[in-house]
Amino acid sequence: MSRILKYLSASPIANTGSVARDHLTNERTFLSWTRTGLGFVALGVALAKLDALEALSPTLKHNHGDLKLPSAALVGSGTGCLSYGTIRYFRSLKLLQKGLLDRMLRGLDWLLLLAALWLGEGSIWLFLRRRRDNGQVGSERRALLAVTSA
Repeated sequence: MSRILKYLSASPIANTGSVARDHLTNERTFLSWTRTGLGFVALGVALAKLDALEALSPTLKHNHGDLKLPSAALVGSGTGCLSYGTIRYFRSLKLLQKGLLDRMLRGLDWLLLLAALWLGEGSIWLFLRRRRDNGQVGSERRALLAVTSA
């Protein structure tokens, strides 16, 4: 436990040049990542609870389909943002204490890559789902035509 507290605690440093501004910027960036991650998690939980809300009131029923995958993706994205923001904050803190600065562009590259992959995966999922739904609608129409023509 003391190792964790030692890792999380910061020793006082002299405020020369732009040290204070750099640390405040690092904290502001951490809070931005945290706010974004919590927003994603909250939206994912809200989507997951939408089915429970629909069970309470039949007027809320909409044919939105299964929301488990999108809600899990949002919760996963939020958790990733929270994790990355925390790791980035403590890494930047250690570098700032040494007088160094890392631009941290690798995290942005990974974030853009994951966003592109999830967008592609979601597009393929929607395409396959619509194709499947159209096939079901087509078979229902054929069955209805068979019944009406008989």
